[in-house]
Amino acid sequence: MFQQSWLKKRRWLLLILVLIGIVSIGFTMHNQRFYHQPIAKVVRVGKTGRARRTSDQFKNIDHQYDQRLVAVIMNGHYRGRRLTLTNTYSDSQPMDQRFRVGDQVFLTQLHQHRGTLSANIAGYKRDTVLVTLAWLVVTLLLLMMGRSGAWALVSVIVNALLFMAAVTLDLNENGEHVLPIFSVLTVIFAFVSLLLVLGPSKKMLATFSATVIGTFAALGVSLLVFAWTHERGIYYESMQYVTQVPRPLFLAETLLGSLGAVMDESSDIIATLFELKQLEPTVSARQLFMSGRNVGKSIMGPLINVLFLIFMADTFTSSLLYIKNGNSWGYTFAMNMSLGTVQSLVSGIGIVLAIPLVSAFGALLLGRRAK
Repeated sequence: MFQQSWLKKRRWLLLILVLIGIVSIGFTMHNQRFYHQPIAKVVRVGKTGRARRTSDQFKNIDHQYDQRLVAVIMNGHYRGRRLTLTNTYSDSQPMDQRFRVGDQVFLTQLHQHRGTLSANIAGYKRDTVLVTLAWLVVTLLLLMMGRSGAWALVSVIVNALLFMAAVTLDLNENGEHVLPIFSVLTVIFAFVSLLLVLGPSKKMLATFSATVIGTFAALGVSLLVFAWTHERGIYYESMQYVTQVPRPLFLAETLLGSLGAVMDESSDIIATLFELKQLEPTVSARQLFMSGRNVGKSIMGPLINVLFLIFMADTFTSSLLYIKNGNSWGYTFAMNMSLGTVQSLVSGIGIVLAIPLVSAFGALLLGRRAK
């Protein structure tokens, strides 16, 4: 009965989404003419050369192979022309790829010499894969969550645009006001996300207040600890590809990461308190506060562990590379994992502080004073 009702409500939406998916994926498979960079499709893979054994000073062993590929150019002045490409890949494939028939690749340095075309491979054409994954995410979100999923999708798009605007402003300011810019962005992120998802309601007001206060309180506590310890053990120089002063960037990154964790926890607690209020309209403010604390204590541990695993997973590959190249565990942790650990701890502080805050806000807005 439930499945029939669900299919009846969603069948037109499902049909529209399927049509959009077919059109989008089909377009990305045949949109080569809209690219300025030359694109070629591999039509034949020649015989792969013999493996060449390579090793380094740390006795890491790998094997390299040479490929000869025949490809057809699919756009530009030489559209329809064939050319032979060479490709070198290894077993580990850290910075290279093995190509197969049907793969579409970008070309660089394409030119003609005595009637023969030559070029180098720049990488895969991946737009079809990206569009397919995006379509799957949107489809599942809309089918499973309905209107709430649509508003959540809108909030993600709006936040992405706001983030791009903040990054552009930071670049225009040459990184001189990175922390104030992203502090304001944090408040805007929280307000826009909760307003679109929860609507203008008491639930949104309580969640927003607890999220903002908990996030900035966590950053304030961390700054006090940094000042007390003189930031010993924090290696800002391990931040990769940083062209600005790394410390403000690290604090801005920590602020945004803590915001996500605190907002997640606050939304869960507030949603539980509102459900409790609907089931028991006469519940008192004290009972709501204690219920919020109990919910927070239940989800606090798993949420902190999830954050820790996310930060550690981000440095997993580089840490393996450091250890495999003869570096000690201590040096590997300091150069790869220390900043992620600090961010996890700051987010954990925000999670802990948010529990009494969101419980108190929920109790004040929803509670009924006992006679």
